[in-house]
Amino acid sequence: MHVCSVIIISFNTVTLLRTCLASLRACQLVLEVIVVDNDSHDGSPAMVRTEFPEVRLLALDRNLGFASATNRGLAAVTGTPPFCLLLNPDTVVHPGAIETLVAFLQAHPRVGLVGPRLLNPDGTLQPAAFRFPTLVMTLLDLFPPGEVLPGRLYGSWWHGRYAHETGTTPFAIDHPLGACMLVRREVVATVGTLDQRYFMYSEEIEWCWRIKAAGWAIWQVPAATVTHVGGAATSQVRPRMFVALWQSRLQFTAQHRSPQSLHAQRNLVRLGMLRLTLLAWLAYARGRLSYENLRSNLWAYGTVFRL
Repeated sequence: MHVCSVIIISFNTVTLLRTCLASLRACQLVLEVIVVDNDSHDGSPAMVRTEFPEVRLLALDRNLGFASATNRGLAAVTGTPPFCLLLNPDTVVHPGAIETLVAFLQAHPRVGLVGPRLLNPDGTLQPAAFRFPTLVMTLLDLFPPGEVLPGRLYGSWWHGRYAHETGTTPFAIDHPLGACMLVRREVVATVGTLDQRYFMYSEEIEWCWRIKAAGWAIWQVPAATVTHVGGAATSQVRPRMFVALWQSRLQFTAQHRSPQSLHAQRNLVRLGMLRLTLLAWLAYARGRLSYENLRSNLWAYGTVFRL
């Protein structure tokens, strides 16, 4: 019987998906690997069928988004494996990473979900441990340091980061980056699956909020390493994904923060969109932004402003 089911959501990332699946073959545990394809048109389903016959493929006829597709994958898990790994297709799992994450959960029964250390393709550290969103974090995102705030605040605890991430000792966090998360099946049975109202972004944050509210701890385990490219699917439709990002952030605040916090965040986001609109016009006037990109950017900023 397999110890862990690996669920990968793909969308037009055939080359990266191939590398990701190949990296899983080095795992010494018995895995069930499930690829849920969100109606790719780059040959991804055919590649999986031909080159990875051991992988279960769920080829969807439309793009359901990350949360809904992940839930399809969770529902397709066979047997009763104690763990499920949610993994992005633009990752390379280093040898021993899954084994290390599984061993950590086995040794710590009150930890419900763990994430690995993420690395950029050049081997540098990629931030992958975060606090739950706050108004200060929104401020730092929309008004970057160096313009209105001291630069040292960016990437600090105030910006939702953990100083422990540069060390080698496991530590408790609010939530990991959703590129790679190992969760207990017991946790999924207790708190439910991802909230399908999130098409893209923040779904892992909302899920982790529920997991912690149910009494489970969440940790990062730096000894487990995974390379993450980042943005491979979302970069294909940048303006729409920009809108989805802020829509999801506002939705999370509406679900889990006070009405006053939602009001404050919405006003802060609107100010941020006005700032970005002004910067876009200035870049266009100075010849640094094409008319086509100006139009798409203004559409995105205006749509977020009206959320």
